[in-house]
Amino acid sequence: MTTDPAQIRPLHQSSLVSQVTVEIRRSILAGRLRPGQEFSLRAIASQLGVSLIPVREALRSLEEQGLVVTRPGRSAMVAPLDAADLAGIYDLRRQIEPKLAARSSQLLRSPHIQELRRLVGLISDESRGLDGVYESHHELHLEMLRPAATAWDLHILSMLWRAAERYIRVAFGGLDDHPHEHARRGHVHAELVDAFESGDVDAVRGHFDANERVAQGALANIGSE
Repeated sequence: MTTDPAQIRPLHQSSLVSQVTVEIRRSILAGRLRPGQEFSLRAIASQLGVSLIPVREALRSLEEQGLVVTRPGRSAMVAPLDAADLAGIYDLRRQIEPKLAARSSQLLRSPHIQELRRLVGLISDESRGLDGVYESHHELHLEMLRPAATAWDLHILSMLWRAAERYIRVAFGGLDDHPHEHARRGHVHAELVDAFESGDVDAVRGHFDANERVAQGALANIGSE
């Protein structure tokens, strides 16, 4: 299957491997490169205006994140969506996030809370586009745990959040363009920050438990079509 040139935007030179990684990841998370879709490394390199070397390095990184599958001598493939994979992502999050949240909620100070509320505002700002909204969503969850997290905690959680984002985008895909969805998303995250500030770390678990249920339901609906 060939790749539509509109799916991936050309890049300017600088930090090439990082830019290629970000751009391919963005296309996968946004669903422009679809689950199970095969794509040619040469086609991707041509569309990005780079050589094959940074594309190969980027794909190695994305494979470690569970977003692509590479096969020697063959084209790469976007990793399929899978209910067991989704459950595994959230099982790992449950082992890490609640403990960090409990410690972090005790370390939060007024500047942290102000930053969290600023990010909530960005999450509900529909003028930023879905990529910008999801990026702020990622940053919000990172900032909530940052006071108690090590660099490795954040590295691992970032990979898990990015992996979960594919499923969340599928689950909310039919709602993301609805004008009321941005307000709902902002309200949900404002309540999450309020609960976190008060020390109710169970709200963090409840938040991603709810997202997992919605995502699993969306996968089940896709499978029954």
